[in-house]
Amino acid sequence: MAKDDFKHEIINIIGTISEGKKGWKKELTRISWSGAEPKYDIRSWSDDHQKMSKGITMDEEELRVLKVLIDKEIEYLDSDTF
Repeated sequence: MAKDDFKHEIINIIGTISEGKKGWKKELTRISWSGAEPKYDIRSWSDDHQKMSKGITMDEEELRVLKVLIDKEIEYLDSDTF
């Protein structure tokens, strides 16, 4: 697929995870790639959302599994066992 054929539409920005020194923001978004069903996505974006870094895209089931894993890790970090 040619670069010009690769389209994206950010459905909504769920939140910003962090911001880099050059203004790029690591965000959790819902995004449609080339007109496909929207998925959840974590990656860094330029201020105008025209440039992006490599990232990870997940469907709803994968997002739910990730939440469980993150909750377990936060519970571990909050404990006195490490």
